Amino acid sequence: MRQFSSFILKDTGLFIRKLLTWGKEFSNTAILNSNNYRNIFPFPGASHTYDFIAAFGSLENLMSEDGNWMNSFEKFFSERDDWLFGHLGYDLKNEIENLTSLHPDRIKFPPAGFFVPLYIFIIRNNRLEAGWRPDCTGEEEVRKLVAEIEGSPVEMNGINRIDKIEEVISRSVYLKTIEQIKEHIQRGDIYEVNFCQEFFSEKALIDPLATWFKLIEESPTPFSCYYRQNEKYLLCSSPERFLKKTGNRIISQPIKGTAVRGKTPEEDIKISELLKNDPKERAENIMITDLVRNDLSRISARASVNVDELCAIYPYPKVHQMQSSVSARLNHGKSFTDIIKAAFPMGSMTGAPKIRAMEIIEQYEKSKRGLYSGAVGYITPEMDFDFNVVIRSIQYDRTTSSLSFMAGSAITGQSIPENEYCECLLKAEAIKNVLSTLTPH
Repeated sequence: MRQFSSFILKDTGLFIRKLLTWGKEFSNTAILNSNNYRNIFPFPGASHTYDFIAAFGSLENLMSEDGNWMNSFEKFFSERDDWLFGHLGYDLKNEIENLTSLHPDRIKFPPAGFFVPLYIFIIRNNRLEAGWRPDCTGEEEVRKLVAEIEGSPVEMNGINRIDKIEEVISRSVYLKTIEQIKEHIQRGDIYEVNFCQEFFSEKALIDPLATWFKLIEESPTPFSCYYRQNEKYLLCSSPERFLKKTGNRIISQPIKGTAVRGKTPEEDIKISELLKNDPKERAENIMITDLVRNDLSRISARASVNVDELCAIYPYPKVHQMQSSVSARLNHGKSFTDIIKAAFPMGSMTGAPKIRAMEIIEQYEKSKRGLYSGAVGYITPEMDFDFNVVIRSIQYDRTTSSLSFMAGSAITGQSIPENEYCECLLKAEAIKNVLSTLTPH
């Protein structure tokens, strides 16, 4: 059984930078950073359990290979009394539903994968808990290790060399596609769909850790993560939670609705109010909130599903976000995969109805999403967990020098194709700016 040793940190931010410098050579890494947003949510159970959590090294792992990952995972989890860290890729949908994905995949993360870490570092309120396995090391060695990390240097000065970034979908094709999707909406096939496009470079040499730090420096968010599986990396600055479970209570917090922050306090308040009362944004958010309610009702006790917030506005450094929060009390005996089968992929990244929306996504998108629209998080031995929604992110394969990121928007019957295209370009430009700040000129 894993044990934890406690330490008081004098400078938490500096320790985190030193820790990540120390751990950058581990080929299996998961870093989940709330960026000091742990107490942002105003109702019980929704706050982060931890400020920061990091896992390094893999004692064991389970990666999806044959389309039967769900059954393999339950056996893997039940036989190990330990923490797991890992991901659920968007194409796990193909195992949950009768769906396919045939588009190119430049990064090729497995559809799902989890690992049992060698070390776990958890920070909450400037207290560090270092988790270790007695069969691998001892407390004295762990205390020496923490002292070594505290005395180590910080190295976050990477340089990126990136060939031109290309769009998979041209402007003309994008505009035509939105009109075709709107025809599906008018026929009643779907109510809305999250349509995404890929931006990529096939000649990119980047420093993943330095790039991630720049990403969260530009846009600190509650659900950011740095995730590595061998030579594949995910650099993510997500504001959105997919699912959190504590005991028998589960919470999902879908986001639909975004507006840039104002340049003055007065302008900022005005923009926030406009977003809060925007009929299109509210309709999108309410529709996805209802979808989440339906998903959770499949695994929850009768009459226990509750909308804790509807269309609440949360301010972040760059944007205002419209977010709703749905909670429920789980039925007794529901496993992790029971929960995932009911709720994944998250409705905010598919549309409604979910299955038909995913079929239309496959019909009109030109790339596999990979980890984009998926989730990264942890599971405790008690089967408590917390997972984000992977958006505002970069996927990178250091072996092939391939870099990919995606941007999308919710398409409804009221969508104006040119506006949706500009929204995607704006989101893509934010990623390009982060990459360019570390690129030599």
